Amino acid sequence: MPLHKRWSVESIPAEQRPSWPVVLAEQHGVVDTRQLRAYGHSVADIEANLAAGRWQRVLPRVYAMFTGDLSRSAKIHAALKYGGGHAVLSHRTAAEEWGLMPVVDGPVEITVPYTFSAVSVPPLVIVHRSRALPHIAIGTSPPRTRVTDTIIDLATAQRTPKTATNTVVDLVSRSKVSLAAMENCVFLRPPFRYRPAIRHGLGLLGGGLMSALEIEYKEAVEDAHGLPQGSRQTPFEVKGKILWEDVTYDPHGAGVTVRLDGRATHAMPDVAFRDRMRDNAAELAGRARLVYGWNDVRNSPCEVAAEVHTVLCREGWDPTGRRASTCGKCGS
Repeated sequence: MPLHKRWSVESIPAEQRPSWPVVLAEQHGVVDTRQLRAYGHSVADIEANLAAGRWQRVLPRVYAMFTGDLSRSAKIHAALKYGGGHAVLSHRTAAEEWGLMPVVDGPVEITVPYTFSAVSVPPLVIVHRSRALPHIAIGTSPPRTRVTDTIIDLATAQRTPKTATNTVVDLVSRSKVSLAAMENCVFLRPPFRYRPAIRHGLGLLGGGLMSALEIEYKEAVEDAHGLPQGSRQTPFEVKGKILWEDVTYDPHGAGVTVRLDGRATHAMPDVAFRDRMRDNAAELAGRARLVYGWNDVRNSPCEVAAEVHTVLCREGWDPTGRRASTCGKCGS
């Protein structure tokens, strides 16, 4: 989509401009030098208000018309004003705005056109540059990168290919974006960094893995310890509803369910209710079930593999001819 510069007060006749209180309300009390001058504030006036402590300088050429801490919305508007008329939220901040990640107290991340001179000003703003900005921005309020491009940006910002893969899987599974849309984004805008890892993540999603925890379980528990490949996202009907189990081993002769839980707590009542339904249904069906969290799988994969192996054998799996273990820690 074409990128349009946001309105500039200098280009609007004075009689058609919104009132000053409206501007302040819309921008959460944050304005830039050009707006101040357009509404009659001279350089001397700006300096006098700063010296008197009525205003505060937030970033170069960006001011808050109040004292004290800035709200998150005020910080966002300050970062966008600092970045210029084409700046958009990106990376972690865009992901927060899309609801993909929880809001944290940190710098606002923006992306500006490649030729712009704005630089990062820690701890308030991190500036990224992109030649593709006209194609990745969307005119939300506040403006931000598209969901697909936000995910790709965050993946390429990771420290290792593995965490890039996990980021893609985690964020795509949390969003409403389709796998086809993600694949199209990678095709049209091939990432310069971690391209194979990002494509690997999309391939894993296409195969049914819906979280980084499931990736870790498959690679660190099943593959590394020679366990059979479980079926992913297996549907079970419980009281007329279709519920999905993370990993099941029925095709290998064992009625075993492994549930992977990446949450610290069951804060959502509907999630807790759903899990109780699945637990009760498994109990009534006589199915063995094991539950592991991120710390279990990431930090103790050998112990998890040993438990799964024991239950699989107990429930009917024949380990004869099993795949060789490649685990360098336990060798089992």
